[in-house]
Amino acid sequence: MTTNRKLTERIFNSKTVILPRLNRLSPSLEGTALKIMEESGELAQAIGKFRGLSGERKRLDEQEAMQMVARELVDVAQTAVTMMFVLEEQYGIDLEAILEEHITKLRQRGYCD
Repeated sequence: MTTNRKLTERIFNSKTVILPRLNRLSPSLEGTALKIMEESGELAQAIGKFRGLSGERKRLDEQEAMQMVARELVDVAQTAVTMMFVLEEQYGIDLEAILEEHITKLRQRGYCD
């Protein structure tokens, strides 16, 4: 682990995810919101397969299930990032300010330092 990473983790333990703007799509606010719901459903389905909640007799083993959960989670994150681009580009929303407000709110509620 690099010194900068150790310092960053001490200041604010976080996960940095870099996901691309999908430049071959023309997403709308409504379409992207529906896609988030679809991807969230697939995430829930993956968790259900692991927990035996999907109605299927065969459960996935833990490693396979967690790989599926991770893939679906990244799909949810990508779609959320796409919606952020939609809000910035089509509606002029300052996402940096919103993210700062969000972190401040989390700190005030005691969820992080």
